Amino acid sequence: MFMVRSIRFILLFLLTVISTVYAEDETKLPSNSSLVIQLEIKGVIGPATADYIIRNLQKAIDSQAIAVLILMDTPGGLDISMRQIIKQIIASPIPVISYVSPSGARAASAGTYILYASHIAAMAPATNLGAATPVQIGGFGNLGDDKAKGEQSKANPDPMAHKMVNDAAAYIRGLAKIHGRNEQWAELAVRDAASLSATEALKLNVIDMIAPDVSNLFKQLQGRKINVAGKELILNTKNIEIQSIKPDWRSQFLAVITNPSMAYILLMVGIYGLILEFSHPGSIVPGTVGGICFLLALYALQLLPVNYAGMGLILFGVALMVVEAFMPSFGILGLGGVVAFVIGSVILMDTDVPGFGIDTELIAGFALSSAAFFIIALGFILKARHNPVVSGQEQMLDCIGVVLDDFTEKGMIHIHSENWQAISDQPLRKNEKVRVTAITGLLLQVVPIKKQENK
Repeated sequence: MFMVRSIRFILLFLLTVISTVYAEDETKLPSNSSLVIQLEIKGVIGPATADYIIRNLQKAIDSQAIAVLILMDTPGGLDISMRQIIKQIIASPIPVISYVSPSGARAASAGTYILYASHIAAMAPATNLGAATPVQIGGFGNLGDDKAKGEQSKANPDPMAHKMVNDAAAYIRGLAKIHGRNEQWAELAVRDAASLSATEALKLNVIDMIAPDVSNLFKQLQGRKINVAGKELILNTKNIEIQSIKPDWRSQFLAVITNPSMAYILLMVGIYGLILEFSHPGSIVPGTVGGICFLLALYALQLLPVNYAGMGLILFGVALMVVEAFMPSFGILGLGGVVAFVIGSVILMDTDVPGFGIDTELIAGFALSSAAFFIIALGFILKARHNPVVSGQEQMLDCIGVVLDDFTEKGMIHIHSENWQAISDQPLRKNEKVRVTAITGLLLQVVPIKKQENK
């Protein structure tokens, strides 16, 4: 009954969370021909960033805003999240203005692609963009100006890396053609991790303008002709009303659970909880908490660039440690499980993008705690289940008692310093020894010892 209730609770909770996350946001923006929606991309671009930009860009379209302004300061991010944002920008029927701001900000790696895809690309003074070379399948990262790595990669070309670079170069060239920007430099940013300052970017026709602040940006945009979804538009930026939309609770929730370290923690807590529940049925709390954490971890991991070989090694390592608890093998299975667990944790994230790795200290901590938990603690729990009962009514079984008075069918016996009612199929004499064979409530079923041994 308790298990059924806990399963129902888990399903109800998950249904509430998922329906909330995927439900259409009811918040509507007022229709206004002078409205500009201001969004921001701060930090690493991931699933939470993509969800935030896509949802609010749609809000701006629904409210008939004249433009969307994206303030950008990013070192890069995941390829899949970047492409989701770019698809939405290209399909947008209203202008999208990407503005690298404030001074000192950057639009590196994935940020460069988004800047190229935007209808207007602007930068504040003392900002930079570039370094758009793909790092690894699943993500883009800033390689900086590491010439040694570049020379080494040219001397020993990796077929997969070469394929990724060619794909990325073709992609950014296509974005450059859409808005007539510098295709040659875009390819250099991919192949040679080239970077530019705002001033150099304007000279090379990589961006459209430099503006010290948002107010100056819209002054320069007044009367400017741009092509949006195949249509020529003339911007009227006089008397505009800028409405800033910050990341809401949904975006913050996604940002938390899609953090690789947090997703890893949820996964491990989920595994711990479920194994505890299966090894000790009826605990309820471990199964409930473990089920919720495990499903949230699966949701987060399907949004991240996961190496499924790493996931398999983690689960295999846990399985080996559990088997060690059941079948002691002098530590061989346990040691193998720890090794598989650590290797799987290290390669779990299939990207080198900064901010999307799992801390080695966290991996070490979980490896040691997992070994201790599965090999030692779970071993004790399983052994305890096979120990004889030493308390409660069950420990009365097979114990010997003494008959207090002669009786037929029902009478009293003395056992464990207590007097108990007992029944017997045979007449019993005072001071005769009997053995308990069954317990029904507070009534003991007994047989004479001599009779039982003769049988």
